Amino acid sequence: MAETQYTYSDIERHPLLPFLPANAQILMLGSFPPPKERWCMDFFYPNPQNDMWRIIGLVFFGDKTFFEGQRDIAPSTKANKKVFDREEIVAFCQAKGIAIFDTAQAVIRLQNNAADEHLEIVEQTDIAALLQQLPSCHNLCCTGGKAAQTLAEILHCTTPKVGEYIETHFAGRTIRFWRMPSSSRAYPLSLEKKTAAYRRMFEATHLL
Repeated sequence: MAETQYTYSDIERHPLLPFLPANAQILMLGSFPPPKERWCMDFFYPNPQNDMWRIIGLVFFGDKTFFEGQRDIAPSTKANKKVFDREEIVAFCQAKGIAIFDTAQAVIRLQNNAADEHLEIVEQTDIAALLQQLPSCHNLCCTGGKAAQTLAEILHCTTPKVGEYIETHFAGRTIRFWRMPSSSRAYPLSLEKKTAAYRRMFEATHLL
């Protein structure tokens, strides 16, 4: 069976700029955003079916709906659709010192989704360049398996176990490389257990 051939036009570049508050103490890294039709906002973890902002809401506020808002599906109807409140999320991350980007700068989607197994990374993110803009950041947190695998390649180190970290030296500083459970609902772990893992990380990094 012949292999599928991909062309330059199949390459998808990252649609968002890195979110890099100057006071950031932690840089959260996923793999790559989902297709745009799955977005409810122009920010990271934009799919309403992804639980990242519910996890963060539970960790810091004890409320999984803290970052949820509502918008009209159509002006002529009274129907509403739950979305995330981008302004609230951005303000929170800026205040707490949480930077966000992804480990891939360019990918080829083997299928029309963001599942790890369907992403072929064409260009890794220059993590050292991001850290140059984050002088207080000594924690890199991967929010999924492919992100952790990619970051391990970039840092030239082993991959931590889920919910744990390893220390390594990179870009002139000591780094704690955290591997967190994926916030995707496809990852086989309850929301409560995912929240507990993220809570331990944020406590250890003194953000909670």
